[in-house]
Amino acid sequence: MSEILQQHIARFVNVPNVDHAAIARFFQPLELKKKENLLTEGKVCHSNYFVEQGLLRMFFVNDKGVEQTIQFALENWWLADYTSFDNGKPSPYYIQAIEKSAVLAISRTAYDELLQQYPVMERYFRCIHQRAHAAAQFRIKSHYDLSGEEMYRQFSNLNPQFVQRIPQYLLASYLNMTPEYLSEIRSR
Repeated sequence: MSEILQQHIARFVNVPNVDHAAIARFFQPLELKKKENLLTEGKVCHSNYFVEQGLLRMFFVNDKGVEQTIQFALENWWLADYTSFDNGKPSPYYIQAIEKSAVLAISRTAYDELLQQYPVMERYFRCIHQRAHAAAQFRIKSHYDLSGEEMYRQFSNLNPQFVQRIPQYLLASYLNMTPEYLSEIRSR
C-alpha cells in the first residue's frame, strides 16, 4: 500500500501491518495530466479517489454554461460523487485534475469487498465521511452567514495550502463570486 494512504489510515484506525499489503490490492493507482477528467457529467462515478499527489476539483456546469466548483481535494483527501458512487446513477458533476496528480482509485465493487474483508476499514471510511459532512455543513453555513470578503478571508485562513495552488478563477467559482471581485478583495 502507498505510504501516504497507509499513514492516512493510521490517523483514524489501527490496521495491523500485515494487512496493509492485502488492503493495497483493492486500489488502482492512476496518473493524471493537468485538466484531465476522472468523471464527466452524465457518467456514473465508479470509483472513490484518494489524492496522493496533486490537486483535484469537483464542479458542475450551470444553466448559463458556467463552471461552478463545489469541492477541492489535495494530498490526503478523498473525492467522489458519493451519490452516484453509492447508487450507480449518472452524475451531474465533473472531477478534474487541476495539476498533474497521482491518485488511488477504489471501485465500488472493490470498496464493498474491502469493507467485507476488513471491517476496520468501515470505521476508517465512516470517520472520513463524518469529517467531510461536517466540512460541507460548515461551508453551507458560511455561505449564509458571511459576506464574500469574509468567506475569502475564512477560506484563506483555514486553507492556506489551497490559496497558493488554486488558480484565482477556480477559487472565485468555489466562493461563488467573479474573478474580478476576488481580485478586488485580495488587493485590500
